[in-house]
Amino acid sequence: MSKQTSHTMTELEIRRLSWRCRRGLLELDIVLQRFAEYHLATLDADELAAFDSLLDSPDNAFLDVVTNRIEAASAGIRETMAMQRLLAKLRNNLN
Repeated sequence: MSKQTSHTMTELEIRRLSWRCRRGLLELDIVLQRFAEYHLATLDADELAAFDSLLDSPDNAFLDVVTNRIEAASAGIRETMAMQRLLAKLRNNLN
C-alpha cells in the first residue's frame, strides 16, 4: 500500500489547473467546474500529477473515461491508484 503524499496547493497551481479545466465540451466543463469547486484544493501530490496528466487527454476521451463509457487504459490513460481515486472524485460530480 502506498503512502499518500500531503501537498498544499499554491494559489498559482490552483489558477493553472483551473485554467486547464476550461474545455471545449459543455458536459466536461460542468463536471470539471464542480470538481474544481469541491476537490481541486484538497488533492494530494499523486492525485495532482494524475489530474495534470488527465487534462492532457482529448475532450471526448476525457469525458468518456469520466462517464465510464470506456476504460481509462483504452484512452491511453495510465490507471494508477492516484488516477483511480481521482476518477472516483470526478465521477462523484456527475450527479
